[in-house]
Amino acid sequence: MSFAIEYIDSCTSTNSILAERSDCHHGHTIACREQTAGRGQRGNSWEAAPGENLTFSLLLLPHRLDAVRQFELSMIVSLAIVESLDSIFAEYGSDLKAKVKWPNDIYVGDKKICGILIENKLSGSAIERAIVGIGLNVNQTIFVSDAPNPTSIALLTGRLTPLKPYLEQCVDKLVEQFDMYDDCPDPARLKADYMQKLIRTSGQHPFFDEHNGLFYGHITDVDLNGMLTLSNGRKYAFKEVSFIFNDKTDGTIS
Repeated sequence: MSFAIEYIDSCTSTNSILAERSDCHHGHTIACREQTAGRGQRGNSWEAAPGENLTFSLLLLPHRLDAVRQFELSMIVSLAIVESLDSIFAEYGSDLKAKVKWPNDIYVGDKKICGILIENKLSGSAIERAIVGIGLNVNQTIFVSDAPNPTSIALLTGRLTPLKPYLEQCVDKLVEQFDMYDDCPDPARLKADYMQKLIRTSGQHPFFDEHNGLFYGHITDVDLNGMLTLSNGRKYAFKEVSFIFNDKTDGTIS
């Protein structure tokens, strides 16, 4: 199934534009060649060279998703992007695998390839509209921001990927996975799939929080509200702990 994709040459933020639209249908997507003020989690910016990556936002209209279950939406989106990347890697003959860095950044090894920002509009206690913003590094090979660990499909595989067909694949996968879950939710299965795709679920890895400073450990659990539990026994909400990559934080602590 193909969904409506609206192409824009330049804009500040595709999420902002889609949020202003009240007449768009489920699955409607706005994609931008050059996003001048793309937003990431926690107010971070997103670097994307014009015409080399995918920067897009799509609209989801849930039937029965309560606001307290919004992390389930985050897991669905993360897993759909992981699956789309794994398909590209397999097509190029690579055994690379994408993973999720809690809560919903997409990594390959210790390198970030995709950022996700989901903004919800509520009606009572339910999510009426969800705008899913995606920044996915595809063909960019030079990064100039101070982000500690960016990568792209091109850097990982040495191949350039046609953007339009890959965008269509991503949108179809995202809406398909969401619709399947919206029709027949299975939180336990979703969480199990999410845990299987997380990075740092074993071994000793560097983290930082304001109480302990730098420490080492691994993820032992993520509950359905998105709370992270590490091997130090502590639970963390968003912004309370930072992953360390290349001696730099991922910007979580603010």
